[in-house]
Amino acid sequence: MSTPVNLSHLAADLALDQTKVTPGLLGFVVFAALGVATWFLVKSMNKQFKRVDFVEEPEPTKE
Repeated sequence: MSTPVNLSHLAADLALDQTKVTPGLLGFVVFAALGVATWFLVKSMNKQFKRVDFVEEPEPTKE
């Protein structure tokens, strides 16, 4: 027979594990800053693409 697992005890053990490494607040801030910077870059790129006035002309025929 197997012993029953106490989920609250298991969760407490995982939460207080001193060997567990997490990114923490600094990792979240860096990830959020990268996301915001990417959003601004995409917004700027779309503005620049809207300024482009490009009309493709057919290639001249060789005679």
